[in-house]
Amino acid sequence: MRAFRLHSYDGPSGLRLDEVPDPAGDAETAVVDVRAIGINFPDLLLTKGQYQRKPDTPFTPGCEVAGVIRWAPEGSGWSPGDRVMAFIWDGAYAESVAVPVRSLVAIPDDMGFDVAAGLVVNHHTVHFALARRGHLQAGESVLVMGAGGGIGSAAVQVAKGLGARVIAGVSAGEAGKSQVTVAEESGADDVIVLEKGFAAQVRALTGGEGVDVILDPLGDWLFDEGVRALASEGRILVVGFAAGDIASLRTNRLLLRNVSAVGVAWGATLDKDPALLAWGAEALHRMYADGSVRPQIGQRFSFDEIPVALDKLDAHGIRGKAIVELT
Repeated sequence: MRAFRLHSYDGPSGLRLDEVPDPAGDAETAVVDVRAIGINFPDLLLTKGQYQRKPDTPFTPGCEVAGVIRWAPEGSGWSPGDRVMAFIWDGAYAESVAVPVRSLVAIPDDMGFDVAAGLVVNHHTVHFALARRGHLQAGESVLVMGAGGGIGSAAVQVAKGLGARVIAGVSAGEAGKSQVTVAEESGADDVIVLEKGFAAQVRALTGGEGVDVILDPLGDWLFDEGVRALASEGRILVVGFAAGDIASLRTNRLLLRNVSAVGVAWGATLDKDPALLAWGAEALHRMYADGSVRPQIGQRFSFDEIPVALDKLDAHGIRGKAIVELT
């Protein structure tokens, strides 16, 4: 079979399309023929050697797949032909993949492979962030930074599905225009531009109080400005650092304003709590059924175009979610 393997930590240019042996299953692992792959920002960081993990090369990156089970271990509850989506740490950039059975989730009958591949990483991450780490309650207010991207648009949808009022934060300039469309289509109640002093805009939209929860996948200076936009007893959820630098936390602001900064690491928690995947899937499938959750697929790529997709993601050229489809 074919698989993209990273041969050097030089970004997407370090990927090569190789012929590799078909994966094998075992007592705890099924084999899935891939129909769609989700492209994620951590994939890009991994190709550059900038992620938390740095596997020995060559290896196959990619963590989000949807497909059809070719083989499953006896007694696992899965059968050949079952339609599934899955999270794996590595290996998704391939025509077939071995997946631990505990990492498999059934795809609803009315959901396509493209949607399923776009639902795993981003939506599970933000649901974990908002519902478990942020303790978001119906009727509270949420600011989603980077609302025009894959994880941001997912956060807008999930926050609405949890009954929150959502303010979407997008980029300034031409890039922000398409992001406004994504944010509005995702269900945002209000949209603001994330420029210096945006905390004042947030307070103006919340009667001077600020928001209860902020989901921050950007970091850099936006984190500090976000803390200023929190209401008393508000929570800012640290999901990533896509804007560049990792922000420094001035803890006196947490104390004086009675607010919290909360880390979010869905994948690491999943390793310790296997039931987390089923918990998130139950909630997200319910939101999908009622129409509040629909991955905003911004661009589709063929399997051979995986490096192109990553390059475009690196250039901030994709709004919403990027999906790779296999024929």
